[in-house]
Amino acid sequence: MKAVIQRVTNASVKSNGEVVGEIGAGLAVLLGVAVGDTAADAEKLASKIARLRIFGDESDNNNDNGKKKLATSVVDVGGGVLIISNFTLCGNCQRGNRPDFTAAAGADEARGLYLHFIDEIIKSGVKSCASGRFGTDMQLSIACDGPVTIFMDTNNL
Repeated sequence: MKAVIQRVTNASVKSNGEVVGEIGAGLAVLLGVAVGDTAADAEKLASKIARLRIFGDESDNNNDNGKKKLATSVVDVGGGVLIISNFTLCGNCQRGNRPDFTAAAGADEARGLYLHFIDEIIKSGVKSCASGRFGTDMQLSIACDGPVTIFMDTNNL
């Protein structure tokens, strides 16, 4: 599984012109499910994201340049998580100019692991969780905070 995680002040997703998911401050997660990914991958990635310390610490723990240290997680700050399925994260651009998506899991397999990932995020103690509609065309509004953007791949966790 691959994920792009962005710290946000707010984020929402529309499908067919209708807002289907939105959060305030927290994390927007674009999730790609690859061939060979497992439920254990979804569990490991969800746990890692929920505990990822990329929010500022409200104490006086400033670093050398006066900015707050990244010391707390989305669970610690009571933030939300917006999860969007995104098979294009599994694209391969090594040959030519058109991405090859054969490494992306098939729709049925990907849907099951996407839903399992959402369940695991909810179990992790996240205050609120929202998601897009799997397999549909969606429009995202993401107000990045920082910006703080992290890429994770379960092959490297």
